[in-house]
Amino acid sequence: MCIENGLLAVEFESANPSVVKSIKQRDLLNTWLRLYAREQLPPRIEEYQPERLAEELSDLVYYIVDSAQAPPRLTIQSDGTRMATAYGNTGKGRYLDEYVGPRLAPIVMPVYHQCLKRALPVYTIAKFDDIYGRIVDYERLLLPFSEGGQNAGQITHVIASLKTISEDGGFEIKNLMRGNDSLPTPKLRAVIDRDLFHRAPGRIPAGDVIEFS
Repeated sequence: MCIENGLLAVEFESANPSVVKSIKQRDLLNTWLRLYAREQLPPRIEEYQPERLAEELSDLVYYIVDSAQAPPRLTIQSDGTRMATAYGNTGKGRYLDEYVGPRLAPIVMPVYHQCLKRALPVYTIAKFDDIYGRIVDYERLLLPFSEGGQNAGQITHVIASLKTISEDGGFEIKNLMRGNDSLPTPKLRAVIDRDLFHRAPGRIPAGDVIEFS
């Protein structure tokens, strides 16, 4: 692992949608995949309307991407999410790299940059310790979106689904990201670039696509 432009140069595995553990995150991914499958391009964010989206809003963070800067920068649009609780304050209207701070940015930002570079979903799992020393798995799913048309390859928005789970049961989410001296331990970094749609052999006519499940 090396440093490039102040950020960790990390490797990402190639994965299919089954790598995502959370059923709710898999549902979010499947909705994205149905839209992606039409032209093999990231969809417009206006088209993205998963079922029961309101139930997931507390775990979702919306970003606007400024590709005019190098590397691109992401501005946080969401407020009052679990991420705000985990980081100790709201980040709405702030650049993500500034919000997470110089200590976590070298670990966090390469994940987002990989999503923008590949224009594909990225999934990661990292381990944190809460303020009481309980181990927490932090599962992050990033979904990229574009404006379509001639700019279809340029990512303009990202939605992040952030799940926190502990085998110990309860844990303290407040200040989870900043509450101790140890950095998160990566368990998995993957680009979802395989089996981006699924055909049922002998039953789906050519050209028709169903979601991966």
